[in-house]
Amino acid sequence: MFSRLKQTSVAALGVTFGIGAYITLVCFMTGLNKMLDDLILNQTPHIHIYNEIEPSKKQPLALYDEIENSFKVVHSIKPKQSQKKIHNALPIIKYLNDNEAVRGAIPQIKTQIFYIAGSIEIGGNLTGMHPLEEARLFNFQNYIVKGSPEALHKNDDGILIGAGIAKKMSLDIGDRVQISTINGDVFPLKIVGIYQSGIADIDAIQSFANIKTVQRVLGEAENYITDINVKLHDIAIAYGMAQEIERQFNLKAIDIKTANAQFETGTTIRNLITYAVSITLLIVAGFGIYNILNMFIYEKMNDIAILKATGFSGRDVQYIFMSQALIIGVVGGVLGLFIGFGLSNVIDNVPFETEALPTIKTFPVNFNPWFYVIGITFALISTFFAGYLPSKKAKKIDPVRIIRGQ
Repeated sequence: MFSRLKQTSVAALGVTFGIGAYITLVCFMTGLNKMLDDLILNQTPHIHIYNEIEPSKKQPLALYDEIENSFKVVHSIKPKQSQKKIHNALPIIKYLNDNEAVRGAIPQIKTQIFYIAGSIEIGGNLTGMHPLEEARLFNFQNYIVKGSPEALHKNDDGILIGAGIAKKMSLDIGDRVQISTINGDVFPLKIVGIYQSGIADIDAIQSFANIKTVQRVLGEAENYITDINVKLHDIAIAYGMAQEIERQFNLKAIDIKTANAQFETGTTIRNLITYAVSITLLIVAGFGIYNILNMFIYEKMNDIAILKATGFSGRDVQYIFMSQALIIGVVGGVLGLFIGFGLSNVIDNVPFETEALPTIKTFPVNFNPWFYVIGITFALISTFFAGYLPSKKAKKIDPVRIIRGQ
């Protein structure tokens, strides 16, 4: 190893940069994927319960036994008469919160409004909620660029408006904005915060208020609830529980995987690409070590012959080359981990500011310890095989033929 220090260093550096590039890439890419996932999934309940307006599954025509076996055609089917309000919403919420699998179930009221600026009316959505519970379960505070959930919770006449609306109407904290319901009732509310989700279409229409404030604006009673959002301890049971809720309460219940099926497919593809590129880097580093050790054997034919002639067995020679490969793997792998960690820290501190993601200040990096375990493990495995295959050749070298050839 020391007689060919340059070649040994090149082999070790091959492992070092292979592992370093793997750690840097996988930490950055998985961090970026996690940020994109959180952008959507943090705001999405595991189960969303509401009353869906839909046509009646059984039409009056089906009640006539005389035409039971006939082919029936019904034109212009109208939706069945129903209301957005969830019947017995408060008992349902209590029932769900008593379930050990449920981390929290909270009510919401969603309604359409108009933001009034002089003679201009801008359409939008108003969501009534419990701000502190939304912050606890769905990280609501991460999307408030001005103000806080506490400020909205304490103010019964407060509203938290989207950044797009605030920009259009030149509004800021402390200003008052008039909102109008679809019935024409006008209410002045004080702005206590600015909300920015990172999705421009949502920020241009969305606003939030206390659930009691929205009930008062709509002229509804305290039991008026249009939506229930459920957060579970284990997201894997969301689909089964949603089906059970639909059967039990005759309501529409959408689980998070169904609601975000396309987004989840994109996440899976991004992760596959990340791991495929990362593993390719490790394999390339392993082939580099194999080539260098293979050259070692051809250059050290005379040394191997002398070792065997002085009493060393083929197995001893094999152990020498395998130990050399493992030493290269350990040294190169450990250095690679340090380089990968250092580069990941540098990326983690690079400023990354955009209006679409107000809460993100630097590039996202995922410092998962398992990446480092995988990196050093692969370094040892690849160097073991990179040393084992050439060492089998060294083990079979005939010292008499080598010395006679000299």
